[in-house]
Amino acid sequence: MFSHAEIQSRMWTKDPSALNLEYTRLMMAFLLFNPEPRRIAMVGLGGGSLAKFCYQQLPSARIDVFEINPHVIALRDSFQVPRDDHRFAVLQGDGAALIQQYRNEYDALLVDGYDINGLPRQLTTDAFYDGCFNALASDGMMVCNFHASNPGYDGYLSRIKQRFSGSVLVVNDLSHAHRIVFACQGDRLKHSTGLPKRRPDAMSTEMWLRLAPTFWPMLV
Repeated sequence: MFSHAEIQSRMWTKDPSALNLEYTRLMMAFLLFNPEPRRIAMVGLGGGSLAKFCYQQLPSARIDVFEINPHVIALRDSFQVPRDDHRFAVLQGDGAALIQQYRNEYDALLVDGYDINGLPRQLTTDAFYDGCFNALASDGMMVCNFHASNPGYDGYLSRIKQRFSGSVLVVNDLSHAHRIVFACQGDRLKHSTGLPKRRPDAMSTEMWLRLAPTFWPMLV
């Protein structure tokens, strides 16, 4: 299910929806640009950390999670992943194929689809990034997690920059174990040198307190 070389999911039993790992908190930095997303897609369920956090903290957002592995989905109750309802759904299937079905739909698309062998090839192709670009709404943002040791990273980043016309921002976590790539429809990130400096007015104080310790060292 998960890589033996990396901790990819971890949960505090007293606070199941908390983002326990730093890289997951950093992925949520898309909220500094859009604190009230209408629709969110996720490629990869894993232990459900991102899904649970968004479900709890963004009650107005509809969330679709694409997970290829039925055995991962079968463990959703163990990780206290919410049941499907009117604003949350876990869809079994290859995210690289499922994302092709959507056009101009998502305000945020979070890609963290690792398996025991690492990052699946189909989540790194030109076709996949084309599908992600097309699935995003105007000014929508894709956020990808890459392990810093991934030998194909430079090629993946080049493909993303080409598809998103250079509107890309890369931020390392503090341990330099993860590179988080933000890529946006439009020009919002084209000349950006870092994350926005301040908490958006629409972001709740509770969410800011949960995320700010990770954001602070990287704010411009």
